[in-house]
Amino acid sequence: MTTDKKELAVAALQNGTVIDHIPSEALFRAVRILGIEQLGTAVTIGYNLPSSRLGKKGIIKVADVEFPEDVLNRIAIIAPSAMVNIIRNYEVVEKRAVVLPDVLIGLVKCSNPKCVTNHEPMSTRFNVIDHENVKLRCHYCNHTISGSDAEII
Repeated sequence: MTTDKKELAVAALQNGTVIDHIPSEALFRAVRILGIEQLGTAVTIGYNLPSSRLGKKGIIKVADVEFPEDVLNRIAIIAPSAMVNIIRNYEVVEKRAVVLPDVLIGLVKCSNPKCVTNHEPMSTRFNVIDHENVKLRCHYCNHTISGSDAEII
């Protein structure tokens, strides 16, 4: 049997979630958002893989877990190009892009130290002012941050 040495063999998922097209620089933040370190199932993480779309990308494969949509959409803050594949019986049954909502409530910490949300017990609220480049504006103090700089809570 001959094998193509250019391909990396990773076991196919019978059931679970694959998140693909994550920019490499956002991969480990995505791992933290998903809480993968607390899971008891098999996880495969690919880092700095070649990608025609991104140059280099990351991929996360999690066996036997389907994440809630609101958790997956948090990844859109740091990786708007990410794609989610739901696998059942070794088949992709659903494929979709992550979705960045127009308003983020309680998901991102305001980096303005004078913002009321950093001094009062209240939820943060950010309006997405640029979906493509992920620019967020605090509803309370108008401070603007990029998705790559956002501290996800």
